[in-house]
Amino acid sequence: MRQFIGQLTGVRAVAATWVMLYHYQPVLANLHLLLPGLHEILRVGRLGVDLFFALSGFILTHTYLKKMGPELSWPRSRHFLWLRLARIYPVHFVMLNVAGLAVLAQMKFGGADSSARSWLNPTDYLKQVFLVQEWGPNPSRGWNFPAWSLSMEWLAYLLFSFLVLLLFRMHERVSMKVLALAWVGALLPLLIYGTLYTSDPYYISGWGSTIRILTEFTAGGITLLIVRRLFAQTPNGPKRRVERLATTLSVAFPVVIVIFCLILGHVGALQWSSSDLPDTPNAADLPPKWHLILVPLLIAWIGSLALTNRGTSRLLAKDTLIFGGFISFSLYMTHTVWYGLWRAVMGKLHITGGLLYAVGAVGLIVGAFIIAWLMWKFVEEPAREWMRKRSGAAAKPIEEAALAS
Repeated sequence: MRQFIGQLTGVRAVAATWVMLYHYQPVLANLHLLLPGLHEILRVGRLGVDLFFALSGFILTHTYLKKMGPELSWPRSRHFLWLRLARIYPVHFVMLNVAGLAVLAQMKFGGADSSARSWLNPTDYLKQVFLVQEWGPNPSRGWNFPAWSLSMEWLAYLLFSFLVLLLFRMHERVSMKVLALAWVGALLPLLIYGTLYTSDPYYISGWGSTIRILTEFTAGGITLLIVRRLFAQTPNGPKRRVERLATTLSVAFPVVIVIFCLILGHVGALQWSSSDLPDTPNAADLPPKWHLILVPLLIAWIGSLALTNRGTSRLLAKDTLIFGGFISFSLYMTHTVWYGLWRAVMGKLHITGGLLYAVGAVGLIVGAFIIAWLMWKFVEEPAREWMRKRSGAAAKPIEEAALAS
C-alpha cells in the first residue's frame, strides 16, 4: 500500500491544535479574536479527540490486521498492550503527578477552594493510575483532565485483540457494500446518542464516552478495510478515478464540516442556555447540541486522505505538520495544566487585558508548543523507546522512523 502515514500524522497535529484552541477560547475572546466563523469552529474543537479515536482504530488496524487478525494469541496481545502502554503511559504518569502538584500549590499559595476539587483523593488518583477513571456511566474526572481519553483508549486496546479477529474476517470475506453498511452500523449508536441525548453538552453521561470510543475506534478500523480494498483494485493502488475523487473529497470534507459548524452554531434550538446549565458561566462557548453528527464526516475525511498523496494530503504531509503530529500527544496532555498555571500567574499580576494580556496570550500558545516539544523530547520518546526495547521491538515503529529520517 502507498505510504499514507505522513498525512495522517499531520492530521494528529490538526486534531491536537483544535482541542487546544477549544480550551483557550476564553483567552481568544478576551482579545476579541473569536470572530464569527472561527468561534463556531472552535466551539466543537473537542471533536479533535473523536478524530484521534478514529485515527487510532485506523492505524492500529493497518499495523496489526495481519499480525493479530488470523487467531487470538495471548503472547501477541500482551506484546500489543505493552507497546500501547509505551505509547501513552509515560507522559500520562508524569502529567498526572504534575497536575496534582500544581493543584496543591495553587491551594496552598493561591487560596483555592479545596471543596471544588472533590477528586483530589487517593481513590481517584488510583483510578487515574490504572486508566479506568472514565469507565462506566459516571466518569471520575479531575487531575490531568485530558487523560479521560486515554482511559477510553485503554479500554479500546483491551478489546482490540477481539475486534481485530472480526475485522480480519470481514476484510477477507465480505463485499465492499457490506463493509460500507458495517461502517454505517458502527456509527449508528453514536448518532442516535448524539441526537437524542441532550442533557449533557459534553456527551459524557449515560455511557457517552464509552459509546464514542467503541463506535469511532471500530469505524476507523472499518475505514482501513475499505481503503485496503480500494488499494487492491490495481497493482499500483486505487484506480485513477478513485484517487481523483479522494483528492476532491479530502478538500471537500473540511469545507462541509465548516459549513455544518456554522449551521449548528446558529440554530437557536441547538444552543445551550444558562437555564439549561446554571453552573456554566458562558454557555455560548459550549459546543452546540448534535455536534457529534460531524464525526462521520471526520472519519470519512481520514479515508479520503489515505487514498491520495495529492491536495490536502500533500499539505498535511509537510515536514512541519509531521513534526506537529509527533508532538501532538504531548501537546494534548500538557496544554490544560499549562493553561491553569498561565491563568494563575496572569491573575497574580492582575493582567486582564490590553497589550500585556496580548503578549501573555502569545506566550500561552507558543509556550504550549515549547512545553509539548520538551515533553516529547525528554519524556515521551526516551521512555517509549526504552519500553519498546524491553519487549524486543524496534525503538521506533518502522513507518514512523521513515518519517523522521
